[in-house]
Amino acid sequence: MNILQDQFDQDQDMSDYITFAHGLYIGGKWRPASDGRVIEVVDPSTEAVIAAVPDATLGDAADAVEAAAAAAEAWRGTPPRRRSEILRRCFELMTERAETLAALISLENGKTLRDARGEVAYAAEFFRWYAEEAVRISGEYNLAPSGANRIVVDYQPIGICVLITPWNFPAAMATRKIAPALAAGCTVILKPASETPLTAYALAALYEEAGVPPGVVNVITTSDPGPLTAAMLADARVRKLSFTGSTGIGRLLLAEAAKHVISCSMELGGNAPFIVFDDADLEAALDGAMIAKMRNAGEACTAANRLYVQAGIHDAFAEGLRRRMAALRVGPGTEADTECGPMISRKAVAKIDRLVQDAVTRGAKVLCGGEAPADRGFFYPPTVLADVPSDSEMAHEEIFGPVAPISRFENEAEAIARANDTEYGLAAYIYTRDLAKGMRVASRIESGMIALNRGLMSDPAAPFGGVKQSGLGREGGQKHGIAEFMEAKYIAVTI
Repeated sequence: MNILQDQFDQDQDMSDYITFAHGLYIGGKWRPASDGRVIEVVDPSTEAVIAAVPDATLGDAADAVEAAAAAAEAWRGTPPRRRSEILRRCFELMTERAETLAALISLENGKTLRDARGEVAYAAEFFRWYAEEAVRISGEYNLAPSGANRIVVDYQPIGICVLITPWNFPAAMATRKIAPALAAGCTVILKPASETPLTAYALAALYEEAGVPPGVVNVITTSDPGPLTAAMLADARVRKLSFTGSTGIGRLLLAEAAKHVISCSMELGGNAPFIVFDDADLEAALDGAMIAKMRNAGEACTAANRLYVQAGIHDAFAEGLRRRMAALRVGPGTEADTECGPMISRKAVAKIDRLVQDAVTRGAKVLCGGEAPADRGFFYPPTVLADVPSDSEMAHEEIFGPVAPISRFENEAEAIARANDTEYGLAAYIYTRDLAKGMRVASRIESGMIALNRGLMSDPAAPFGGVKQSGLGREGGQKHGIAEFMEAKYIAVTI
């Protein structure tokens, strides 16, 4: 806890962040839930309650929509350069307070300080990127094929946006949505995960300081998101839903949005294959596997979930990964030397252990880890499994934890077939020294994103998103991300 308090002392008092006194952030004002209820926030390292935040009611959600609607016309009419300057200031403030924000993320999420610092840098970059894109929104002007008229296409803000974000990246998943929405001229209501709400409220205060007008960004927390989300989507003024989370919840939200014909962007579950060919650079592949698997202790939708290693390099890769995973220091994320923090909840640990035990029952070999400790805190040890059968549950279900299941393959065709044997299609990783082979395989993998000889793919300048059951739409990128928050208006003109 000392590292957290020390860092907050450098910036501002910790109570400014870890409190429910600020409450819901609606229309630029902080307030409690209308019925006074709160949600307790738990430190996953100790299971201790560290804060309480308001548990919003249907009335609070309606007020958030009203505030976003009241601010919409003025924000829409704000010159792009001014919007750009505000977004740039958000980036600068996040960068200045990176250590404070990283400490807060580590406390409520459990991720290591190293990972939390990386998240803050990544999250802030969306503001810088969309500060630059805000002034580059352009339309189209063409002659109709008939020659009878001109075709003018104007891109306008889509309207009020409901943004729902998960607990695993409480800063980045919010800014990846908020930054393009604000750049486009939209107002938003953010509903962060109830497990990690403190970061969202800390950032709301930062946005206000950066000059974001009241009502442009509203933040509400709830323990029962279904009814509140349904009520907001039923309001005719809400025109966009952007969700990051599980495929199951995504399907429910799509059904709800369909009732009102609301535009949806969905970044859903993943089941990423990590393919290592015999001709791969072994050490580079191991480096990449540690990043792809252990970023945020495996609690990432892009995490390597199925490691397919060609027979000739399999044993050396498995042993190398075992050594690296077994050497990781497990502990509270807020401790400087921790390399693998806790999971988000006891339920998450139980799920991981269930998947591991199922694989072992079906014949997988435990090379390291594989057993949940009985100590306090939501910890699971870094685990490597070999000879994981294709009928195991973890071959078809997101692990969301520090477990690396390795399977052997013989040839390229088999690797592609096994990689595509999933309903998901978010991310994939390929390691080979043969660039032509790498590109050939990448073209046949059913995935929205491919990392070729890299363990990390996320970049604000690149479109992030998946195919199949991994979602709809894209976030980030030169045009893709901002286009999700705009409508094309066609005007036929005779000159």
